[in-house]
Amino acid sequence: MTAKKDSPWLFRTYAGHSTATASNALYRTNLAKGQTGLSVAFDLPTQTGYDSDHELARGEVGKVGVPVAHLGDMRMLFDAIPLEAMNTSMTINATAPWLLSLYIAVAEEQGADIAALQGTVQNDIIKEYLSRGTYICPPAPSLRMITDVAAYTQKHLPKWNPMNVCSYHLQEAGATPEQELAFALATACAVLDDLKTKVPAADFPAMVGRISFFVNAGIRFVTELCKMRAFVDLWDELCATRYGITDEKFRRFRYGVQVNSLGLTEQQPENNVYRILIEMLAVTLSKKARARAVQLPAWNEALGLPRPWDQQWSLRMQQILAYETDLLEYDDLFDGNPAIDRKVEALKQGAREELAQIDAMGGAVAAIDYMKSRLVESNSDRLAKIESKETTVVGVNRWTEAAPSPLTAGDGAVMQADPQAEADQIARLTAWREARNPQAVEKSLAALRQAAATGANIMPASIAAAKAGVTTGEWGAVIRQAFGEYRAPTGVSSAPSNRTEGLEPIRDAVATLSAKLGRPLTFLMGKPGLDGHSNGAEQIAARARDCGMAIHYDGIRLTPSEIVASAAEKRAHVIGLSILSGSHLPLITETLDRLRAAGLSDIPVVVGGIIPDEDAAKLRAMGVAAVYTPKDFELNRIMLDIVTLVDRQAIAAE
Repeated sequence: MTAKKDSPWLFRTYAGHSTATASNALYRTNLAKGQTGLSVAFDLPTQTGYDSDHELARGEVGKVGVPVAHLGDMRMLFDAIPLEAMNTSMTINATAPWLLSLYIAVAEEQGADIAALQGTVQNDIIKEYLSRGTYICPPAPSLRMITDVAAYTQKHLPKWNPMNVCSYHLQEAGATPEQELAFALATACAVLDDLKTKVPAADFPAMVGRISFFVNAGIRFVTELCKMRAFVDLWDELCATRYGITDEKFRRFRYGVQVNSLGLTEQQPENNVYRILIEMLAVTLSKKARARAVQLPAWNEALGLPRPWDQQWSLRMQQILAYETDLLEYDDLFDGNPAIDRKVEALKQGAREELAQIDAMGGAVAAIDYMKSRLVESNSDRLAKIESKETTVVGVNRWTEAAPSPLTAGDGAVMQADPQAEADQIARLTAWREARNPQAVEKSLAALRQAAATGANIMPASIAAAKAGVTTGEWGAVIRQAFGEYRAPTGVSSAPSNRTEGLEPIRDAVATLSAKLGRPLTFLMGKPGLDGHSNGAEQIAARARDCGMAIHYDGIRLTPSEIVASAAEKRAHVIGLSILSGSHLPLITETLDRLRAAGLSDIPVVVGGIIPDEDAAKLRAMGVAAVYTPKDFELNRIMLDIVTLVDRQAIAAE
């Protein structure tokens, strides 16, 4: 007799780029290949509440996701895709109320039963302050909007997950498993504590049951598997003891996963296929802790934008595991395993201790500075172990000699964003503004301002604004005006760390050069544009600090003009620019132009990011002194390069 198989998890790929039209074609192709859910990537202007023609959006439109500036874009994004039959995950946080409003408006146009809509908005701002950077407002109003979305879905979208607590980026920012567990659970508690005041007590247990999680699965296979089992136990424990949830189904830990992109290597990128597979096993083998949805990166994401074929290859990996193997025919393979049980208990204990520390500080919102500093230090430890070869990364710090990969040979190994996409998007945005009813727009914006000012739920006014033709930037401007903007902590303290291994010769070189310069070697670290991935910038800043440089790093989302003004004010000897969104060419071009106009072209500029060789050559030709990519993992060597650059410039100036 054949054993009854469990249903497989949802198969997703995280996708979106260039324009709504191009992304729609990609979605329909992926669904035809067997993908069973959609996972939408939005571009940075959309994520941070700017229109595609805003100054800060320059060079960022359509780069890391799809631009959605108004109802017309959302309509096109889901053209011929019946939303009532779809399970859609939207990775959106600061503008989650707005994007969900646009989604609801399109579903209504399609004639869908809104109560039947299924999917998730990530809607997790706290991790944005800690690791991803696409926040807008301070913590208190951001928390309010998170729970506004949750309370609205409780009444109108009963099958929708109103929040996906996202620990994914915490691991990318360096979190240990214990920190990932504790920080994510603390975030969930902050949301639930606020939500309790917004929904009837009788409905609260069901709302707890609709909180979902989005996690990261790294390469340490056994530890990651145990982490997921620990998540299941700790969430059940918290729901029962902290919130008094008696129904087991409402205490169930429900999560989706994207396996670790941080560990994908630019060197020998074909090895990434094995890494992705092993990481997927950690979240699928244990039935007790199996993911509800899995999305896998493509093997070449450390090089650039994956092609449809690359995404197909990752999708096939999931399908083979689910349909060709017998995995789904068995009960949990790890129940009663003493080694697994010991590791799970150790992780739970470490997480409880970290969670108690956060609670003692007043909860996740009050502990943002603390959590950020912990992540920066943990990430420094992780990178130091790779640099010293205590941690082996195949093809990076061991077994680096290899035959050239035929997968990366020739043109087209990675997809290039359409260079005309930004102009096309802006032209359609201009036409949209001209065609809409300005009175209806202003009336809806006034209602949105009123809702923000009075504490009313933000969703009804946002949905009305979506239908009236309001743009993402206009919605974002009202939110900024009502609640203010926020600059999250960088996590880079002014005090050097206790980490000294290998730094003495660099410190000596910095001290010698500083004496020659007549003041400390001054390094300005900048992140132009909307890219919020600050992990690399933080680590460069922290290492420069530990080497004795005077480091100035003000965090993310700076304009080129702000960076140039800071360089003049701080009398910088060298400028470092970090950009991971693919917008390096336009942003660095503007920064160099502004440096020349300010008479500061003698300051060496070094650049880091995911930068193809062809673009690196263009940057050097423009005057950039050095270009670093993920393969340049030896931070001490980068520090020595900086000393050499500044010394050479000092000699030239004599």
